[in-house]
Amino acid sequence: MKKIIILASGNGTNAQSIMDHFKEVDSVQVSLVLSNKPQAFVLERASKFGVPAMSFNRSAFAKAGTVETLLKAEMPDLLVLAGFLWKIPESLVKLFPNKIINIHPALLPNYGGKGMYGMNVHRAIIENKEQESGITIHYVNENYDEGAIIKQATCCISQNDTADDLAAKIHKLEQEHFAKTIEELLK
Repeated sequence: MKKIIILASGNGTNAQSIMDHFKEVDSVQVSLVLSNKPQAFVLERASKFGVPAMSFNRSAFAKAGTVETLLKAEMPDLLVLAGFLWKIPESLVKLFPNKIINIHPALLPNYGGKGMYGMNVHRAIIENKEQESGITIHYVNENYDEGAIIKQATCCISQNDTADDLAAKIHKLEQEHFAKTIEELLK
């Protein structure tokens, strides 16, 4: 049985999509959902799927903290960042080489880096009058959004699109591709 642990910071729509995708797959289990925000709705979503979930603070996430100890005990096949906004400590990157993935709401290497998440990305893309955007699923390394690219999917941007319109297009791509890409990685 392959194990996935999801780290998320917010609402958890991508986490829900992943849990929903794997609920009927006998060979893969979402074994835990972790959040850096105790009020994050992702924790409630996990509970509805019967997936254990917990929140943690910065000190628990720091090098050799509670989270690292928990992850060592669980030894997941894949750590999936689904809207998780904190930088992953270098100790975890080294502990799980090529086993931590993230989804970014733009076509990296453009529009990546610290502070480039969610609506910040969509507004920047619209302000720069880009004609195309998309998602990037990539491995996590020591730097924000610089790990090797696993998959990208694109969408067109019309000149009348707002940042909200782009966000909706990106969300659709995330729902369509993230869980399937995870499944391919676990084969």
